[in-house]
Amino acid sequence: MAESLAEHERILQEIESTDTACVGPTLRSVYDDQPNAHQRFMEKLDACIRNHDREIEKMCNFHHQGFVDAITELLKVRADAGKLKVQVTDTNRRLQDAGKEVIAQTEEIIRCRIQQRNITTVVEKLQLCLPVLEMYSKLKEQMNVKRYYSALKTMEQLENMYLPRVSQYRFCQIMIENLPKLREEIKEISMSDLKDFLESIRKHSDKIGETAMKQAQQQKTFNTALQKQNNVNYGRNMHVINGRVPEPKYEITSKRTLEEEDEHEEEVLTAHDLVDFSPVYRCLHIYSVLGDGETFENYYRKQRRKQARLVLQPQSSMHETVEGYRRYFSQIVGFFVVEDHILHVTQGLVTRAYTDELWNMALSKIIAVLRTHSSYCTDPDLVLELKNLIVVFADTLQGYGFPVNRLFDLLFEIRDQYNETLLKKWAGLFRDIFEADNYSPIPVANEEEYKIVISKFPFQDPELDKQSFPKKLPMSQSVPQIYIQVKEFIYASLKFSESLHRSSTEIDDMLRKSTNLLLTRTLSSCLQNLIKKPHIGLTELVQIIINTTHLEQACKYLEDFITNITNISQETVHTARLYGLSTFKDARHAAEGEIYTKLNQKIDEFIQLADYDWTMSEPAGRASGYLMDLINFLRSTFQVFTHLPGKVAQTACMSACQHLSTSLMQMLLDSELKQISMGAVQQFNLDVIQCELFASSEPVPGFHGDTLQLAFIDLRQLLDLFMVWDWSTYLADYGQPTSKYLRVNPSTALTLLEKVHRGMKDTSKKNNIFAQFRKNDRDKQKLIETVVKQLRSLVNGMSQHT
Repeated sequence: MAESLAEHERILQEIESTDTACVGPTLRSVYDDQPNAHQRFMEKLDACIRNHDREIEKMCNFHHQGFVDAITELLKVRADAGKLKVQVTDTNRRLQDAGKEVIAQTEEIIRCRIQQRNITTVVEKLQLCLPVLEMYSKLKEQMNVKRYYSALKTMEQLENMYLPRVSQYRFCQIMIENLPKLREEIKEISMSDLKDFLESIRKHSDKIGETAMKQAQQQKTFNTALQKQNNVNYGRNMHVINGRVPEPKYEITSKRTLEEEDEHEEEVLTAHDLVDFSPVYRCLHIYSVLGDGETFENYYRKQRRKQARLVLQPQSSMHETVEGYRRYFSQIVGFFVVEDHILHVTQGLVTRAYTDELWNMALSKIIAVLRTHSSYCTDPDLVLELKNLIVVFADTLQGYGFPVNRLFDLLFEIRDQYNETLLKKWAGLFRDIFEADNYSPIPVANEEEYKIVISKFPFQDPELDKQSFPKKLPMSQSVPQIYIQVKEFIYASLKFSESLHRSSTEIDDMLRKSTNLLLTRTLSSCLQNLIKKPHIGLTELVQIIINTTHLEQACKYLEDFITNITNISQETVHTARLYGLSTFKDARHAAEGEIYTKLNQKIDEFIQLADYDWTMSEPAGRASGYLMDLINFLRSTFQVFTHLPGKVAQTACMSACQHLSTSLMQMLLDSELKQISMGAVQQFNLDVIQCELFASSEPVPGFHGDTLQLAFIDLRQLLDLFMVWDWSTYLADYGQPTSKYLRVNPSTALTLLEKVHRGMKDTSKKNNIFAQFRKNDRDKQKLIETVVKQLRSLVNGMSQHT
């Protein structure tokens, strides 16, 4: 019971001291205790409440008098408070009336202060913005005056320094958005300028190249003249200062330069004078600033490669004139002069490796083009001018550091082409000379004419010198002309060999080889063709042999001539010799053969005029007319042979006699001739006797004994056999070395005998004579038949033995 009361006390204290929101758990503990605890707690609570009421009542009673006094005092103050309120209200009204003006002024001051602060802020912001606007205005001005590189620098300053300070403003955002567009615009404009530049250098390449080649040629001419002067002044003391030659040489340079300026009255232009390179510099700087330099380099190189291909593409008619070649070379030189200039004034746009690669590509194309187009050239003067252009072209580019050895190798190929065109040209000259020649000895009326001929051709003949004027030189007019033309050919060949950077020995070797070609191929061919021409007679052939003899003797003078112009001794090792000896020997042999052939043809023409009556009963008593004409022709012809070498004349005479003998023999043995009378045989014998008399008259000196008569020995023995009718001796002595008819072949005798036999039969049929004569004829025919049988047996024996 006591514990229960104490617990209730604790709960009440806890309720009094605890916030009402947390009293729930405490009250729950009242119901969790013993039964009837709730009732007891309520009783305890009521008792506690009554205690608190009594305390409140005591307190109120204690303070009631003070409360009453306070109310009383408050009621007293109420009247004073009303008065005070009226006074305060009045004071406030008067104060409000008095403060209205102050408030108005104060508000004005505040507004001014705000404006002042705003102005200060605006000024501060404008001070930040004005540089930006000024820079942007400067940028626009630079764009207008096309100072794009400066404009890019201005953009860079705007982006890095000015715009970040005022980035919060909208106009700055507009500027920021416009700057990339301006950069692209600058790139496009600079690229357009670059394209204009590329087009400009494409148009001016030929002029640039022409100027560069002209300068190189002038420099080469000047160096050559200077070298000659140095050679003249060789031996003088020469002092070199800092690797330079003395001052007088510069005086020569200045004097010559002044002379050339006075002569040409034009200023020597350079590539920089002809083309404005600023667009490429500007574009390079712009792309470098924009960080896109590699793109620019690639574009530039790609476009220049395209231009290189266009420049290297020749016109189809380039080979027709030298101007076509000059324009082609000028464009190429102009192209590489520009590239060399770009290489040295820019860094990285083009490199030495790039230019070398481009040059190697171009060089291969150039060589292929020149090799093709030079093959079309048929004019040696054009080929020579082409060679000079190639030399100047090579020297010009070599001066800019490009390797040109392959071009000089190409010149050796073109040299062969040049020699071919020269050979063709000189073939025509030789033909014209041969056509115009009268093939008769050169007449000289006086000493002056003789000296003129000697000045053209090295001729020496002491015996002829002793003769008085007028006199004749043995060769014809074509000999000195041929000699002069050979020398002209050597000069023409030498012109090509100059400026090829070759030694004198090599030049000498080239001249000798080309001259050998002229002699062994061109001149030899012309001589062979001349000899074969139908209108060239025996007299002309004789003169040709004489001419070739003198030309052969002049070959040593041609060798001396080459030696003099090349300053190379003939004793130098590996020096080639001229092959004129074999050339003119071959021509002489051909002419000799042609003489033999024409003589035989002439003999054949006379033989064709023969008109024998093969059935005649009696001979005419004299030789045939055609044969006498033939012999007279041979006599007059062999008189012309007096200027020929002895063996040639003897061979021609022997050949003619042998051919005549063979032709006469063939006439007797002709298969179409079926019968021959003895009268015809006797007439034929008279003709052969005339041939033998001609042979024994020694028409050409130098024959020993009856050598020439032996040409007719076959005919003579055959005719003697038939004239004597000595068949028994022939048959008895056949095959013996001492036989009288050793040269008579059984088959030949058989053929002729059968023809005579048929002739005799035909004669017997036609003649109506006494019987005894017919009996004699029959006996003779029986004899002939017997001989024929024996001859046939000999012929058959020979065939079996064979």
